[in-house]
Amino acid sequence: MSSLNDPDRDRFILSKGHAALALYAVLVLLGHIDEDDLNTFCGEDSIFGVHPEKSVPGVDFSTGSLGHGLSIAAGAALAALKQKSQRRVYCLISDAECNEGSVWEAAMFAAQHKLTNLHVIVDFNGQQALGLTRDVLDVSNLGERWASFGWRVSRADGHSIPGFIDALTASSTSAAPHVVIAKTVFGRGVSYMEQGRPITQAHLPVQPINWHYLPMSDQEYEIALGELEAAG
Repeated sequence: MSSLNDPDRDRFILSKGHAALALYAVLVLLGHIDEDDLNTFCGEDSIFGVHPEKSVPGVDFSTGSLGHGLSIAAGAALAALKQKSQRRVYCLISDAECNEGSVWEAAMFAAQHKLTNLHVIVDFNGQQALGLTRDVLDVSNLGERWASFGWRVSRADGHSIPGFIDALTASSTSAAPHVVIAKTVFGRGVSYMEQGRPITQAHLPVQPINWHYLPMSDQEYEIALGELEAAG
């Protein structure tokens, strides 16, 4: 594991910043932050907010509005090439984020400058805050779109770690940036989340996007934990 003070370490940008809790958990496992500190998540004066901030050890770039992360990643990748550094840049975006025009501006920029050290992962779960992505602004042919912008495209099951790693690290002689379209299921492993079914909020209709925002009750938390533990 590279030191956080190593300028040649790889960079990771969580463009879909609302997934910050997953990033914080990884930083705990890597020993960059303490688990006790993470328990202050979203508390008063806590540095651990809904979106990651640069004040968190291991976070190089704060994230905000969706669609901005890839632009930052492209700039970081270009800087590495100009500095003749071997560091790579990885950027996680959502499929709904591909509704943003700034994503495609950055995609064109990266292809133009042959940023082969730039790897983008698209979390292709098919939903967003206001509905299913196909109903809001359909991007079902994402692979073809990225390819048309001059990118090398791979596909993977986002729930298969070995398969995902193979797709991400596959060697290539292409002088193009790389995108992995990772197919995922929202709430994978928690039955009521996959079904979009509230348990303690039974007055709400069953719909796929329910758990994009719904808070967990204690009962729902215990059910989710039990199902995940049973699945191993």
